[in-house]
Amino acid sequence: MSLKENVEFIKEELTTEEQFFEKAVVTERFVKKYKKPLIAALALVVVVALGNVAYTVKEQNRITNANAKLATLLKNPSDVKAQNELKELSPRLYKVWSFQRAVTQNDTKTLDTLASSNLPVVSDMASYEAAVRTQDEKALSQYELKQHAIYKDLALADEAVLYLSADKVKKAKEKLASINEASPLGGVVKILSHYGVK
Repeated sequence: MSLKENVEFIKEELTTEEQFFEKAVVTERFVKKYKKPLIAALALVVVVALGNVAYTVKEQNRITNANAKLATLLKNPSDVKAQNELKELSPRLYKVWSFQRAVTQNDTKTLDTLASSNLPVVSDMASYEAAVRTQDEKALSQYELKQHAIYKDLALADEAVLYLSADKVKKAKEKLASINEASPLGGVVKILSHYGVK
């Protein structure tokens, strides 16, 4: 290497080092100027992360405790303490358990209460079960008119059976005709349709 090349190489090195030191000085000034906001932002990130971890642990404990209370209630449904604790820990799970218990005990009063629940599935199923258990034609008709009724075809078939038992064959056939042929109840509909034919 010639002397000229060496001088150029040294100049280049010095320029690179100058730029590095210049950036270091700018960074140091920035950190000094915004030291408090940077520390506050870092502290906020740490607090949010810790809060998220604490919330996750608390939520997992709540779910575990709610499941334990449900297991207790499945073994002993009359345990009032477990009922209250489940209701407090998980109101939604409590409503599902209440629905299951009302169905097994044929408790139409509880089913009527659950029919106005804010859980759509529980509300829908409770409405259907209450109408069927009381054999209420009006309640079954109202249930059938719901847009997303889970048991719509069953309600139509139940209402048709009520009409058949009251010797209202024409109305029964109208209800049966409104059940889709592709429905799982298709075979039952065909059998019921032949009832009362003379």
